[in-house]
Amino acid sequence: MAEPTGSSDGRRRRGEDNRARIVAAMLEIVQSGEVAPSAEQVAIRADVGLRTVFRHFSDMDSLYSEMSEAIEAEVQAVADQPFQATDWPGRVVELVGRRGVAFEKIGPFRKASDAFRHRSRFLGDDANRLSRRLREILERVVGDAVDTQTLEALDLLLSFEAWSRLREEQGLSVAQTRAVLESAARRLIA
Repeated sequence: MAEPTGSSDGRRRRGEDNRARIVAAMLEIVQSGEVAPSAEQVAIRADVGLRTVFRHFSDMDSLYSEMSEAIEAEVQAVADQPFQATDWPGRVVELVGRRGVAFEKIGPFRKASDAFRHRSRFLGDDANRLSRRLREILERVVGDAVDTQTLEALDLLLSFEAWSRLREEQGLSVAQTRAVLESAARRLIA
């Protein structure tokens, strides 16, 4: 098989650079608070043509998919940190802070995806996958130390929706939200 020529290698590299710029542009636009960025906005921010956006991404769902992978990698770094607490109640309380860091990072993206979940099977599946993953982490932390009702209550208490409600609708700061949820978790598992 022939090695790629310098010009085809350069085109491949430019294509990869354009793809990365498109994803970065989408992330930046959503992070800035735009819930429903258009392909045109993404193209302008990435400094590429609209055709280039659709050459790399056949539809907005494929762009959301790529964006989701970038966000997931960020969140995974938070989840992979070792626990400081040695007992399960301490680890549950620690989960509040960890999830708060992750939820603050993914908040704008989650709001954007929630706006389009009804139109996008991928976005609905992505939100469900995150919820299942958070539940699995919680189940590993508590093991069989709590009954089913307590597990369900903890799952709700430590959810993105609970964090978002306190932050957005109730107007609490990050520190206040964390304190409220830590206090509630301590009471629930006491």
